[in-house]
Amino acid sequence: MRLAVYTDYAYHRHGGGVFAERAFALFLSRLRPHVERLTLIGRLSPPSGAARYPVGDVELVELPYYPRLSEPLRAAPALIRSLGSFWRAMANVDCVWLLGPHPLAIAFALVARLRGRRVVLGVRQDLPAYVRSRHPGRAGLRALALALEGAFRALSLALPVVVVGPDLARRYRRARARLEITVSLIEESDLIPLAEALARSYEGELRMLSVGRLETEKNPLLLAEVLAELNREQPRWRLVVCGEGELRDALANRLRELGQEGAAELRGYVPFGEELNRLYRSSHVLVHSSWTEGLPQVLIEAFAAGLPVVSADVGGIRAAAGDAVALVPPGDPGAMAAAVASLAADGERRARMVRAGLDYARARTADSEAERLAAFLAGGSAPGRAQLRQGRSV
Repeated sequence: MRLAVYTDYAYHRHGGGVFAERAFALFLSRLRPHVERLTLIGRLSPPSGAARYPVGDVELVELPYYPRLSEPLRAAPALIRSLGSFWRAMANVDCVWLLGPHPLAIAFALVARLRGRRVVLGVRQDLPAYVRSRHPGRAGLRALALALEGAFRALSLALPVVVVGPDLARRYRRARARLEITVSLIEESDLIPLAEALARSYEGELRMLSVGRLETEKNPLLLAEVLAELNREQPRWRLVVCGEGELRDALANRLRELGQEGAAELRGYVPFGEELNRLYRSSHVLVHSSWTEGLPQVLIEAFAAGLPVVSADVGGIRAAAGDAVALVPPGDPGAMAAAVASLAADGERRARMVRAGLDYARARTADSEAERLAAFLAGGSAPGRAQLRQGRSV
């Protein structure tokens, strides 16, 4: 199968390689061993862009660049020119996976069907919820998000769809065909031995880790409030934040206002790999503060490291991994701080969560999820996770 994948990402070329702005592209690159050829379709970033993630041996179809879809009048000319690039790309493609909801994904679906290509939709998050949290004062954008969501669901009545997490699977339950996946970057070798995870000491200084973009929908300013609340009771907590974004300075300022600047490290961008894995393994709890999510891949990374997780109860997290996560209402620093403190004090509960998390991650390695996805994109039935594990153990 010659596969093309469209996402509304900016890519750039550097030193002969292709780089993406989101870590999800690393998961896309895991499809490469399972297809004859993999082509990524997306905006070509200007040289100063923040595309950091190398996607390996893939082809790139470059679409005209626009800064953001939330400025539709500025984006419109580039969107129109993108149709010609996509039409030409279909000459060497058997199947196209279109991530949305997005205006181009809808237009591309129609173009690909005109060219007689297999079309599969993809959904990673609740778009209306994302727009509400990121652009709370823009009623027009919220209306557009609802319209795009409705159009994508209508398309899914005729086209197969891949969704991330059980919450989106429920929303697209009437689709012609549906595959629920987990976006995972971990391999079997990344899984910490259970005994090592259970031996993690919770005496003395404790480290609270956050991994993710510092943007409005991720609610990073809550982290400063949680840290202050924890250290008001027991001043032994440190916060390590891995990520970059428009709210980095605001987070630093809030930490300073709360007297927590000396107890926090803003590490900036930390690539997925050895350094990030060390941070997971040397921390005591992962906190996830988002307003909206599908099923975040950082949870799988934490599970693989045997790291307990406290998360806002959003998206598909409860349905997917409730036993492995302590869930709290979104936007409530007191509840999140209390859950973190409770976990630090309750060894039996931590052990149950660590076991559940490791089991969850073991069943959802990057290669096994990519294999299931490739089979579905090709038009077959995706093998079950248990079936894949049994086959690999023979």
